[in-house]
Amino acid sequence: MSAFEKIKERDQKFFMNTYSPADIAFVSGEGCYLTDSEGKRYLDFLAGIAVNALGYNHPVFTDALTEQAHKVAVISNYFYSEPRGLMAEELMRGTHLNKAFFGNSGAEANECAIKLARKYFYVRGEKRYKIVSALHSFHGRTLATVTATGQGQYNKPFSPLPAGIGEYVPFNDIAALEKALSDPEVAAFLVEPIQGESGVVPATKEYLKAARELTEKYGELLIFDEVQSGAGRTGTFWAFEGYGVKPDIVTAAKGIGAGIPVSACMATDEVASAYKPGDHGTTFGANLLSCAVGYAVCKKIREPGFMDAVREKGEYLKAALATIKSPYIKDIRGVGLFVGMEMESEEIANKIYKAMLDAGFVLNVAGHKVMRFVPPLIITKEQIDTMITELKKVVESL
Repeated sequence: MSAFEKIKERDQKFFMNTYSPADIAFVSGEGCYLTDSEGKRYLDFLAGIAVNALGYNHPVFTDALTEQAHKVAVISNYFYSEPRGLMAEELMRGTHLNKAFFGNSGAEANECAIKLARKYFYVRGEKRYKIVSALHSFHGRTLATVTATGQGQYNKPFSPLPAGIGEYVPFNDIAALEKALSDPEVAAFLVEPIQGESGVVPATKEYLKAARELTEKYGELLIFDEVQSGAGRTGTFWAFEGYGVKPDIVTAAKGIGAGIPVSACMATDEVASAYKPGDHGTTFGANLLSCAVGYAVCKKIREPGFMDAVREKGEYLKAALATIKSPYIKDIRGVGLFVGMEMESEEIANKIYKAMLDAGFVLNVAGHKVMRFVPPLIITKEQIDTMITELKKVVESL
């Protein structure tokens, strides 16, 4: 029995059947490359689904991790810690946001945001509790966040769903949004600046600016889910900075830890003041290990020129994808290193995914038929060229 077969057999015996993994077990990584249990090397354009912002074994990540691990990992939130404050300050640097709460996943960050929005109006004596979100959105797997997710395939099996969450409006439809927000019981509009799981669909600037104007008009909060679009992924540290819109609450995860579980729910002073001691909490959120790593990672991403390079490489990737000639390609879109190539069908997209994986390239399919490219932010143009060469062969041979 091979090393992989042993890994697979044990996993299938003891791990809940909630995923459909490819027949590969990765055991190590270096830079933008992964190596499997059989010694095969892969160039990674998925990065753990926009998580591994600095790739693998990056000294900024490993040094911060090992240094803090030699000190203390968890002390509980009953005490102060320097890494917690440092990371919070770094995440919100240069923005209008003032306070952060740390959790472990994007779903937890969105749970925190939903609770905060409701508490904000509760303390003001206003009966606002409804959360509006967009069709085809994705906000997490907890019961509240999967309800906010505008895709029935994710939430219908778990009915009855929590009340007051789950009024969905078509994405980029301003008229539909205004109709939904005119309800006096609405507390907040929760939206991704770029829908990732539905196939890398960016919001228009007009839509997000209208969302800001409409929420202000009706006295509601605007929440941006930047779990996938944050931490430099779009070429600005936060996507909202590129859109020129200031939401009341912003959620983040994935890239802010570059591989270690950490998430954040950030808000303005006014909104954050609704939370009082005991209103919200978590055992592992804001642990020193995650915050020390997150702080170091975010400092690296904010270094002069880093995000300029992300924007440049993102444009380079889209231009390279556009050189592939095929009637099966329907659209190429995205911002920074958050790019999607929409194919004619789910069948075609899956064929490409499998062929590229066999050839040693990690991609994935989002929104059923969109090839999603979210590589480590340190990817090089030469590595993009290497992937494009193979992708062109695969696509043009279909």
